Amino acid sequence: MPIRSIDQIFALTKNALIAHGAADWQADEVAKATAHSESYGNVICGLQYVESYCIQLATGRVDGRADPQISTPRASAILSDARMGFAQPAFAKGLEQACKVARDAGIALYSVSNSHTCTSLGFFTEQIAASGLIGLGFTNASPVVAAPGGKSRVIGTNPIACSIPDGQGGMAMHFDFSTSAVALGKITMAKYAGEKIPFGWAVDENGDPTDDPEAALKGSLCSAGGYKGWGFGLLAELMASAMTGSVNSLDVGGLKLADGPPHRLGQTYIIMDSTTFGDQFVARFQRLADAIAEDEGARIPGAQRDALTSVDVNDALWQKVTELANRT
Repeated sequence: MPIRSIDQIFALTKNALIAHGAADWQADEVAKATAHSESYGNVICGLQYVESYCIQLATGRVDGRADPQISTPRASAILSDARMGFAQPAFAKGLEQACKVARDAGIALYSVSNSHTCTSLGFFTEQIAASGLIGLGFTNASPVVAAPGGKSRVIGTNPIACSIPDGQGGMAMHFDFSTSAVALGKITMAKYAGEKIPFGWAVDENGDPTDDPEAALKGSLCSAGGYKGWGFGLLAELMASAMTGSVNSLDVGGLKLADGPPHRLGQTYIIMDSTTFGDQFVARFQRLADAIAEDEGARIPGAQRDALTSVDVNDALWQKVTELANRT
């Protein structure tokens, strides 16, 4: 596979989005997120998503020219209504104001409503940490997860992300994970590879545990850690949908389907200033980090996480996005 620079990935993605109707600054924000995902090896949220973005721009499932609306319903609460547009520009438009509120009040509740899928939630909390603040984020998705003991798809993979600043513009800790046992894409990949999946990942249509990826795709995913992950998944669901006035996972069609109503998903971020109650945060974190460092093989999530400047890209995928960018 040929090597492509992250700058090339950004430029090609932006051109493809604009060719399908997105406005310049909105396309810029989505392309940044796409390139960012590729730079950290998150290929599921990278170039693989561009075709669905373009198709849904063309069908009107996402409005690539929507101008997000910012409101402040409470003194420390900021809401960015994406107005059926992309999540990335909606987040960007209100971020500076939300961070200012967090510094002034110690904490801010920042939500995005009525947006297209945000794809990689950690992309957003990482920006909060880059501003020197703690970011905790929640979002929901189309329904693929059943309750423990159940068989019906009720919630999405519903990720939770957290980014802790290191005081130098980077991150001391970072994680971004779905509350399901696994991403749906891994089961699809296992199906095409003709491989079994581990028990505990999914149940079949009858709610029985399965190691058959085809049966799993007809059934539902399980929560990570059983009831514990289920609780976190429900928390993410409520923070993303109920708090923002966006839709439940139950009411979202497949995220990559060409046609259908807009996603209308939500995200909520809790932004905190670590100095609110004093300057002890750094020392307490360092005490913890030192103890972990002494334990061989242990690590803090996201520590020493370095972005790549170029990555391998499948020829067929690059050709597809190039064709999308060259649309006339």
